[in-house]
Amino acid sequence: QVQLVESGGGLVQPGGSLRLSCAASGNIFRPNAMGWYRQAPGKERELVARIRSDGSTNYADSVKSRFTISRNNAQNTVYLQMNSLKPDDTAIYYCNIHFLGIGIDYWGKGTLVTVSS
Repeated sequence: QVQLVESGGGLVQPGGSLRLSCAASGNIFRPNAMGWYRQAPGKERELVARIRSDGSTNYADSVKSRFTISRNNAQNTVYLQMNSLKPDDTAIYYCNIHFLGIGIDYWGKGTLVTVSS
């Protein structure tokens, strides 16, 4: 079993910044990919950013140049630095870990990010 615990959500004004953190514990296999997804009210869950254990990354077009994903492999932790936040970024952000080759996913419970003046 794997547990994912997110932190760092909250209320921020447009143009502001937030940093999300997610710590994974349990049986962590490699290679893996850790990432952030988000779900806004009335919309489907979508990928925000993902980083593999080799450091390669991919981002949704809507967040490129504004968000940066990073990870600490020794601590099984992934971070999402979010800058220049917009009201459209308002959503519940979920941490995910995907075990490559095995095809198993685990999810955190989510953390709410609200961008509003």
